[in-house]
Amino acid sequence: MSTRALIVDPSAPGGIGFGNLADPVAAPGQLLVDVLHASLNYADINDATSGRVPVGAPLGLDAAGVVLREAADGSGPAAGTRVVLFAQGVFAERVAVDVSAVAEVPDGVGLAEAAALPTAGLAALRSLRAAGVAPGKRVLVTGASGGVGRYAVQFGARAGAHVIASVGAPERGEGLAGAGAHEVVVGLDDVKEPVDIVVEAVGGPHLVRAWELLAPGGSLQSVGWTSGKPAVFPPYATVGPRKTLMSYVNEFGAASDLAELVRLAAEGVLVPEIGWRDSWERFAEAADALRGRRVRGKAVFDLGPQG
Repeated sequence: MSTRALIVDPSAPGGIGFGNLADPVAAPGQLLVDVLHASLNYADINDATSGRVPVGAPLGLDAAGVVLREAADGSGPAAGTRVVLFAQGVFAERVAVDVSAVAEVPDGVGLAEAAALPTAGLAALRSLRAAGVAPGKRVLVTGASGGVGRYAVQFGARAGAHVIASVGAPERGEGLAGAGAHEVVVGLDDVKEPVDIVVEAVGGPHLVRAWELLAPGGSLQSVGWTSGKPAVFPPYATVGPRKTLMSYVNEFGAASDLAELVRLAAEGVLVPEIGWRDSWERFAEAADALRGRRVRGKAVFDLGPQG
């Protein structure tokens, strides 16, 4: 048997195309999962052209589906369990993944919504945790209309912080006040007071300006670079009172944090916003919309039945 997948294909538009792979074989500590939904990230688009994922290899980090075969060593969820995945190469009909890469999806959370959680939700959760979010902190979220940004707004508000959501255009700020943002601004010119934490997803000049706004002792978490522009710091910009610019990458083995995300979604505390959803046959449209910043929240593919 073979498994259909979205793979790195330099001959295809955007470097992404369909291919057939050998059916996955699970190791003793792995599950075999039937993937029903998957979520597209900027990282997946970059992986297709950056060389980080080899030609012919499957793309994708975020997915949700049903366990076809439980792990041979007895660990992890049983066959038939609904699960969310965070692992490399999950844009495929069937995948073998480590038990540490999955969490059970509770009743009340749709699998499409669960698929929208991993990369963006983990980045928001972990970056704010690393920055020491707490009641009364002033938190600036750039690129707040995107997947990471919307989750960061929700997590910051839940922690009791004063959240400032920065977006690229007025219409992209829709729904952010309802998600917990105390201020919604276009760009950064209207942010006048220093902030304690920045969740920075835009890069380029935004990152430089966000650094200037950071208060002494503050933490800037660089979680993305959607602008694709260089960040040019003026002389002596990094000389002064102590503050921190931290690089960020989502590490695998995220089962416990995935479980936290789906638990919060089940409780209605964390609300995934899906701004684009359709069959994975139309992945090129989703990628184009994501590049053009026309997706509020997440883009989700349906590989199987909707739900």
